[in-house]
Amino acid sequence: MNRLQSSLLRNIGEDEFEKMCKFHYARKGDYEKNAVIFHAGDVVHEIGVVIQGSVHIENLDLWGNKSILSKVLAGEIFAEAYALCHEPMMVDVIAAEESHILFLNVDTLMDSQSSETSWYSKMLTNLLDISMRKNLALSQRIIYTTPKTIRGRLLIFLSSQSSKAGSTTFQIPFSRQQLADYLNLDRSALSKELGKMKDDGLLDYYKDTFTIRQCM
Repeated sequence: MNRLQSSLLRNIGEDEFEKMCKFHYARKGDYEKNAVIFHAGDVVHEIGVVIQGSVHIENLDLWGNKSILSKVLAGEIFAEAYALCHEPMMVDVIAAEESHILFLNVDTLMDSQSSETSWYSKMLTNLLDISMRKNLALSQRIIYTTPKTIRGRLLIFLSSQSSKAGSTTFQIPFSRQQLADYLNLDRSALSKELGKMKDDGLLDYYKDTFTIRQCM
């Protein structure tokens, strides 16, 4: 089984990984775009590692309104908190594109016999590091959606993306609809506001590439 050097498998050698696969600690799955990987309400026992492609963590309310809580890229993981706590999923996990996923069985990986293996402590350390980083990412999204105006949310989000890229020209990881879902906005209203910002000389854009023209 091929794998990507993901943060969850950091410092775990090829021989250790092969043993994990041999004893059925790991399996793989292939998903088409928009395929559901986990449903809200599922009780899962596996951590997903995105080997190729990407997935969306989505929330759908009773009125059918969808929000993208996060995008999980290649090398990143999902569902670790639910798998460790065995609590029902409160979100859907959807393939954002054609994706190849590695699943690691938490029940097997973390049982008492596994604690004697060479990779057990490495896995725990990696999980702790990932959990801390995800808490930071969640806090960041809360900041993005705090402003009451559409422009306010866009200003904070695009400024952050520019800072991450270290350039006034950068790409965002979302389509228009996905960006609207992520910022909890109506797509048409978001597109209209982007057009106004472009007319005001604040920025320029083409698809997912943005250029900041003046200080926002």
